[in-house]
Amino acid sequence: MLDGAPEGAVVAADEQTAGRGRLGRAWKAPKGAGLLFSIVLTPAVEPERLPELTVVAAEAVCAAIFLQTGLSANVKPPNDVLVRGRKVAGILAEAAEGRVVLGAGVNVAQTNAQLPTETRLPATSLALEGAAVDRGELLATILEQLEERYGRWVNASVSPGT
Repeated sequence: MLDGAPEGAVVAADEQTAGRGRLGRAWKAPKGAGLLFSIVLTPAVEPERLPELTVVAAEAVCAAIFLQTGLSANVKPPNDVLVRGRKVAGILAEAAEGRVVLGAGVNVAQTNAQLPTETRLPATSLALEGAAVDRGELLATILEQLEERYGRWVNASVSPGT
């Protein structure tokens, strides 16, 4: 779907039935309950730095969650976002030939019955943590935070005089 898309192209989905997370783990989200999106990035950095991008994105999600809800979120490396020790989001970055497709899934309105039970970390949603969030506004805030952090991250790899 994002083949040939320019840097910054974003695709969002209303539900996820056959998604995958890190290490091939299943990631599902019922219709209307999660924020599910992918963005194309083409960072001009050394390939060995690309794994850092997952944490950059997770930090952007944490900041956006705080800005939208007041909830404190933190990154559990390499790709989890936690609220009160429970997983609320996951990030997956896949790189090939200088191009990265960065996928994110945020549990926004899931109920306990809609969350997976057999996971490494207990799962939660922003709604279960007491926050009502508009998914579109949350996406816009995440993208703003990501743009800021991504720019700093890319520029940190540029040596003076280049």
